[in-house]
Amino acid sequence: MNRTDRLYALVEDLRAISPRCRSARELAGRFEVSVRTIERDITALQESGVPIYAETGRKGGYAIDRKMSLPPLNFTPAEAVAIAVALSRAGDQPFGRQARSALRKVVAAMPGREGELARELARRVVHVSEPAEPGGARPMGGEGISRAIEEALLRRRVLRLDYADAKGALTSRDVEPGVFLGGRGGFWYLVAWCRLRDDVRVFRLDRIAAASVTAERCPDRPLEGYATDVPDLLVHGTLLD
Repeated sequence: MNRTDRLYALVEDLRAISPRCRSARELAGRFEVSVRTIERDITALQESGVPIYAETGRKGGYAIDRKMSLPPLNFTPAEAVAIAVALSRAGDQPFGRQARSALRKVVAAMPGREGELARELARRVVHVSEPAEPGGARPMGGEGISRAIEEALLRRRVLRLDYADAKGALTSRDVEPGVFLGGRGGFWYLVAWCRLRDDVRVFRLDRIAAASVTAERCPDRPLEGYATDVPDLLVHGTLLD
């Protein structure tokens, strides 16, 4: 565990047992560091404004004023986009305007680089509007398929797919992921540059038998090059601002 993660975990640990306290020795054992390291971490947290105080005595230790502290909202780019996707699919639900306002505040509070990554990832996740069909959302593919695509989009890495066509014929191919497309018939699709076909192809997630992220970085291709041929349907981007 790096120091940043440990500082956050220390605050959460003390919040979980507040108003009780935990000794430096107990904290050192929990985080597998020295007592001196815990003391330095607590001092750093106190200097940054976290309301941690020391209780003296045989049963003393460190405690936190739970009422005066809230943990920082450290959303990852993927988490911010996940919220945006959920809002975009919800339609004009009650409090929808307020929910979108809250999302804008979350993104605005993200550190500069994280905010830019979130906006870039959001541009690569789109959905389409069409009348609702019985049965609701369709399968997102096998276990780990969606996570592999998310990681490849976020890290801009080439994906290796085993893909079955409409007749069930299976092919293996490397693709450069471009856009996550959802909404058509309740299915989700990956729009990507297929190296096997040397062209843009659309892959339905429930037909992907396996997906793994390679170490190869995708070459820069403009998003406009990933043509999403969805006739008679309106394509919406995922909005963060």
